[in-house]
Amino acid sequence: MKNVMNQKDQSLAIEAADLVKRFGKHRAVDGINLAIPQGTVYGFLGPNGAGKTTTMKMLATLLKPDGGTAKIFGHDLFKEQDAVRACVSLTGQFASVDEDLSGTENLMLIARLMGYTRRDSKERAAELLDAFDLQDAAKRQVKKYSGGMRRRLDIAASMVVRPKLLFLDEPTTGLDPRSRNQIWDIVRALVSTGTTVLLTTQYLDEADQLADRIAVIDHGKIIAEGTSSELKASVGTGILHVRLIDAAARAEAQQLLSTTLGTSVHLSSDPLALSAQLSDTDNAAKALTMLSDHQIRVSEFSLGQPSLDEVFLTLTGKPAEDSPQKEGASK
Repeated sequence: MKNVMNQKDQSLAIEAADLVKRFGKHRAVDGINLAIPQGTVYGFLGPNGAGKTTTMKMLATLLKPDGGTAKIFGHDLFKEQDAVRACVSLTGQFASVDEDLSGTENLMLIARLMGYTRRDSKERAAELLDAFDLQDAAKRQVKKYSGGMRRRLDIAASMVVRPKLLFLDEPTTGLDPRSRNQIWDIVRALVSTGTTVLLTTQYLDEADQLADRIAVIDHGKIIAEGTSSELKASVGTGILHVRLIDAAARAEAQQLLSTTLGTSVHLSSDPLALSAQLSDTDNAAKALTMLSDHQIRVSEFSLGQPSLDEVFLTLTGKPAEDSPQKEGASK
């Protein structure tokens, strides 16, 4: 097995080899290797229960690994935990701010706990509220914030002391599209100042938008890793999307396409639609001709690059939004 710990490149924010975490007999993390450069966004993509959050918690020193080795900015995860904690900050899946306090009071409280003077804590809180577009709600109780506002405040709280490495665990789950885009802009701004971000997500478009490199995780293992383009290219040269006129013909169309293309055909939630991966895009014309020869009428078709959703479906056999048992449920 490749041992990324042999790499001595000091530009790496995270180096990990063969990380393992067990909960009873269940191996939540089963031999994960990482080499994440500084100043990048690295995405963990997979459904709940895949091992994303557990891996993140180990790297943040919140869980003790049962095996393997890791370094954070050169600091040993086992022997130098205080040095690791000084480098990192974590924003979990749920808001950790006090709902009875205002935005300013929450940030000032954290700043004072981090050693700021009262004056400096007030200035830092004001800076963050302005940067996260929360200045108009600075004096309002957090319980009166929208979900997107709470999430932005939660990330702001992680930035009171600027971390070298920020762990973001599903930062946009449950947010509306506008709030998601605001969080994405914040992540991009953080990385532009040199912060490294390790992001877990179930959203394919989020990984596509933000991550420099993506690890697809399933059952505690990294089953694929690379840039978005590399992952898409790994599952074929193209995807044929077909929409039929008659839904009753879809089963026959699926069988004909599978036979002609020599690959599995995915049925969409749309009862008229189906798609198939192509190793050779020239076969698309043959497939459409076969449907026509069997009097199966097509209303529209398209040939394009695989999406990350289709990559995940190919690699795992299920869509990324599937949600099995939560990680660590057996703790």
